[in-house]
Amino acid sequence: MNLTAADFIRRRENLMKEVATGSILLTSNQLLPRNYAGNPFPFRQDSTFFYYTGITVPDVCLYLDCENGKSSLSGKNPTIEDTIWSGHQITLEALAEKSGIPNILSPEQLKEVIDLNNKQKLLLHLLPPYSDSKLLKLSYLTGFPPSEIKSRISLLLRKSIIKQRSVKSADEILEIETALNISGKMHKKAMEMAVEGVFEYEIVAEMYRIAKLNDLEFAYQVICSVHGEILHNESHHNKLEKGQLLLVDAGVESSNYYASDITRTTPVGGKFTRQQREIYDIVLAAQEESIRLIKPGIRYADIHMNAAGIIATGLKDLGLMKGNIESAVMAGAHAMFFPHGLGHMMGLDVHDMEDLGEDLVGYDESVSRSDQFGKAYLRLARKLEPGFVLTVEPGIYFIPELIKQWHSQNKMAEFINYDRVNDYLTFGGIRIEDNIVVTSSGSRILGEPIIKTTQEIEDHSGKF
Repeated sequence: MNLTAADFIRRRENLMKEVATGSILLTSNQLLPRNYAGNPFPFRQDSTFFYYTGITVPDVCLYLDCENGKSSLSGKNPTIEDTIWSGHQITLEALAEKSGIPNILSPEQLKEVIDLNNKQKLLLHLLPPYSDSKLLKLSYLTGFPPSEIKSRISLLLRKSIIKQRSVKSADEILEIETALNISGKMHKKAMEMAVEGVFEYEIVAEMYRIAKLNDLEFAYQVICSVHGEILHNESHHNKLEKGQLLLVDAGVESSNYYASDITRTTPVGGKFTRQQREIYDIVLAAQEESIRLIKPGIRYADIHMNAAGIIATGLKDLGLMKGNIESAVMAGAHAMFFPHGLGHMMGLDVHDMEDLGEDLVGYDESVSRSDQFGKAYLRLARKLEPGFVLTVEPGIYFIPELIKQWHSQNKMAEFINYDRVNDYLTFGGIRIEDNIVVTSSGSRILGEPIIKTTQEIEDHSGKF
């Protein structure tokens, strides 16, 4: 994706037109020390800052005057010391020209402009800081104490950015697909390596090798575990044993930060047991039907509930659930097995724009967040629109601690057959995830196909 200055100018103009009054301050990310200042973590730019500038260096700010449509870039030019230690550095002037920003301000000049606006009681639109470094930067530039920054966050700015970033252009979708095709190669390698005696970290290492061979980074901390019942399991220390299930949730982000997010579940040794196949096919049926239902105007919350019904029906057929399925799903009994949402928005962030507010991104006037266990974790529930990119990732998990807690409380006993469920306490978990774009009439699975039927996986896995 080769964005030009004109692209960034258009994005900024659209944002200023939408906000209309006052001014906007956006800050880049800063280098964060791993354990001392000279040893920082790898730098990753703030997604919103990148969206409006294309700039990938730390410690710069974008100031937008919505009253007169002026854009200004603020920061410091590199010093000779920077060049000595880090090589040639691009100047502030060159960054501004590349982004189509006509004005340059030093940090001191930017602070003076903001101080003057504050004295004149002009609106200054800020985004919520997701790190202490951002909070302190905003406090320094605005003169507001850190404790006051939260009360000065702009709802209008957040909504305006979400409205703009939610609908992906053809170039953005292509960028996501570029990342997805590398992620597919990673998952293929993970399936091949799902054999007895291999350590989880060895699989992660090979996936990372594929990412780095394409000069890319993981979009998030990889989940690669035979304990897939732990939803965000970032530990990779287990040795694979035959008969286990390996759940791998991994994706890279493109050179322009666009994420991919794929999950596949593979039997260690290459063959599903009857029990594993039965559960897997329920999850796959829920995923495929959910993808089929995606179209503009439908609420994702309704697709989630339909998936919950498919899962509950399948589990009843296996004797794990009982009673009236519609009543069971309405009560939330299925959530013991499927405790998370069906998916989330995706783009420059793997959970797109979550830093701006999950409810603002995933909900609208047609649906509000539930407080019911399971449903409360829906990241995306709103009506879908063409250009939305999202994940579809149902799962079934047997979480021993949760099962034992509910059983001890006799919770949902009219819908859950605990005697049967207890036979699955060491089962683990299964999740299947793909990335989808909403089209004008339906949806499309992004990227090259990644193996996911039981037969395809058995034909491919364990060949390492």
